[in-house]
Amino acid sequence: MLSKGTPGGPGPRGPGPRGGRGPRGGRGPGGYCVCPACGTKVPHTPGVPCNTVTCPKCGTRMVRE
Repeated sequence: MLSKGTPGGPGPRGPGPRGGRGPRGGRGPGGYCVCPACGTKVPHTPGVPCNTVTCPKCGTRMVRE
């Protein structure tokens, strides 16, 4: 039987010891939030996920570019 601490096995964030996007999980501070409905772009605000921002033109939730 394998112990829970077996190196190289599936980790909490995916397979391997370094799975996932890192400890913070974000894409960095730059970029834009884009509306999938009308294409409006707004600058991404660090610390605010784009999917919590609504489009200023049509009110649809935005996505990260």
